[in-house]
Amino acid sequence: MGFIVHRYSSLEKKQWNDFILNCKNSHFMFHRDFMDYHSDRFEDFSLIIMNENKKIITLLPGNINKNIFYSHQGLTFGGFLMDKKIHAMDIIEVFDAVKKFLKTNKIEKIIYKPIPVIYHQYPAQEDLYALFRNDAQLSRRDISSSIMMEKGYNYSKSKQRNINKAKREGVVCQQVQQPSLVWGVIRHVLEEYHHTTPVHNEAEIDYLKEKFPENIKAYAAFYQDAIVSACVTFESINVVHTQYLASNQLGRELRALDLLIDYVIAASSDYASIFDFGISNENNGRYLNNGLISQKEGFGARAIVYDLYSMDIN
Repeated sequence: MGFIVHRYSSLEKKQWNDFILNCKNSHFMFHRDFMDYHSDRFEDFSLIIMNENKKIITLLPGNINKNIFYSHQGLTFGGFLMDKKIHAMDIIEVFDAVKKFLKTNKIEKIIYKPIPVIYHQYPAQEDLYALFRNDAQLSRRDISSSIMMEKGYNYSKSKQRNINKAKREGVVCQQVQQPSLVWGVIRHVLEEYHHTTPVHNEAEIDYLKEKFPENIKAYAAFYQDAIVSACVTFESINVVHTQYLASNQLGRELRALDLLIDYVIAASSDYASIFDFGISNENNGRYLNNGLISQKEGFGARAIVYDLYSMDIN
């Protein structure tokens, strides 16, 4: 079967968004309203792949930079988004077609970030086999920590003590409707302890919340009416992911963040099967922050990996 590859155009926004609603590894981050909010930072080069009947069978979110195709630098992950009926041999042929298309556009290398298996609604690792067949090299691996809420999980004794302490001190947790309300704590913690800034600013996160009200949620821990800890979640069909976690000095003393995480886990357990804390790595995955991952493991979370592959186009 022949496959047709072309570059996404904004005129195809509806077709793109309609496809991701039903593909087997969907996520709200692949909606064009999410991808396009930072279009000024990346040169979008997303691809649409159709079969000979002009039916979309897979999408590949991406951007280009200096003759390199990335899938996609503005997203945590994002490989091929696949139709539920696609077969393994189809994806192998699609890889060949995509490589040929990119080569004609002077692209020399592909940097590919597969969608972690916890975000699959149905088995969708045909791309990993195709990467192997194309001699792609695993160039980065990060450890994320996840709770399988349906299977049961246990907090460590120290986590339970911290939660009880925060309760005794009078810390109160609740969901807030505007994520920017917690940005003061998040911004301060990232600048003070990590010498960086949030990926999103206040206007961007409120815009995204307005666009995706069921997928982006913000929570705060209050002490005497002041926010001392914050959590912002990005939520897909089955997974609640903590995009931001932060606690100021008073919040740390009160152990407010542990109480807030417990609150968010309980709030999301009614509709999600997996609670994902995100990665604990630095230095392109080579350094594991033992203190950070231990905190997550204290809630019963265990490792899944976020991978990145590099492949030369010959």
